[in-house]
Amino acid sequence: MAETAKGAAHRSVWLEGKARRRGRGGGQPSGLDRDRITEATVRLLDAEGLAKFSMRRLAAELNVTAMSVYWYVDTKDDLLELALDAAFGELTALPDPTDEDADWREQLRALATEYRGLLVRHPWLSPLAGHYLNIGPNSLVFSRTVQQVVIRTGLPAHGITGAISAVFQFVYGYGTIEGHFFARVADTGLTPDEYFHQAMTATAGAPQTAEIIEESKTLMAARGGDTVEEMMSRDFTFALDLLIAGIEAMVKRG
Repeated sequence: MAETAKGAAHRSVWLEGKARRRGRGGGQPSGLDRDRITEATVRLLDAEGLAKFSMRRLAAELNVTAMSVYWYVDTKDDLLELALDAAFGELTALPDPTDEDADWREQLRALATEYRGLLVRHPWLSPLAGHYLNIGPNSLVFSRTVQQVVIRTGLPAHGITGAISAVFQFVYGYGTIEGHFFARVADTGLTPDEYFHQAMTATAGAPQTAEIIEESKTLMAARGGDTVEEMMSRDFTFALDLLIAGIEAMVKRG
């Protein structure tokens, strides 16, 4: 019961009737509930990362025994899947895809920006999103909104899923790398700008990397931005604009 089940990607807490369970009946520990356990899981994952997370560590955080947690979830996989969807619940500023007066381009930018922010805030989210089915209620609201907005672009039906993949797999990759970068920086005790400056200085002075760094100076200067955050945001915005321009071009081609 306590182990991570093999083949978890082929099952889901949302499909097995366990997501709504609030305890197994009489005798469950007082002071606990599914929501509190899920909130503590998200908090621990944010603070310590996925690799260090365990049911025993969670129980210690809640000041209960590990068995107490199992009154509310059967496996660690169930709990991680619940935490994943709880994180998607933070996406509360989604555009209204039924607003026919809204510009789909701005709505798509808003969705991509929200998703990027979620991935950066929770670096553990991307590996879980790649492992589980992502069919919790909050995740489905986001996915449905994305689909409805992309349908409004005017692309033919056979191109909708490809357009969604182009935009949101890009955001997934960008947000994952950005989130891991900031997590790595946090471990050093430096600010992102200090870390970037030290890394650039070190690589510029190393024989095996100096040439590529020198060749990149002009490109990096042209990119602009005084801080790491500004540089990342400018790259993200430009890349997203390229994808939106590509969708517009495909719509014109019919």
